[in-house]
Amino acid sequence: MTHGLREIHDKTRDYKALSAHDLQMAIAEKPVPVVYGPSGLPFAIDHHHVATALRAVGVRSVPFVLVRDLSSLTEAEFWLTLENNRWTYPYDVDGRRHSFAEIPKHIWALANDEFRSLAASVRDAGGYEKTTVPLEEFRWADLFRSRLRCPENDDEFKALVGKAIKLAKSKIAIGLPGYIGHKV
Repeated sequence: MTHGLREIHDKTRDYKALSAHDLQMAIAEKPVPVVYGPSGLPFAIDHHHVATALRAVGVRSVPFVLVRDLSSLTEAEFWLTLENNRWTYPYDVDGRRHSFAEIPKHIWALANDEFRSLAASVRDAGGYEKTTVPLEEFRWADLFRSRLRCPENDDEFKALVGKAIKLAKSKIAIGLPGYIGHKV
């Protein structure tokens, strides 16, 4: 239901700076993982930021990799399977759960969540390691949301990154994917 617009803006800026050839190479390197849902419709289960940034630079078609065909499932079975595999996270910017029917139909329609952007910034700054755990950044965003005040502008966001890095390396985060503690 959410993504981090700061991360999308950064990726959009990076894609705009590429030559046409380099943009095509970047697109080829990041196929969007999808599952087929009821009626055979594809559902992106990762790379939402990449796909949204590419759309912002005018790319309307991207390569994808089929992770699983769930088209034979009922709507209820489909969403339960997605949730059980951690391929969906039906929570809003305040951490409130929503029904699957409320999930936007297009990834570019997801709501901005400053804590998702914060999680990406903390990871990029070495606060935790990227893992293969699906939707790991949502768990980090939830930790930051529970302990930090939402930034209202760029300066507050920048100041919050340092606080969030300290929080990410503290014992309170020990159970989260990619936790590194105080490794040097």
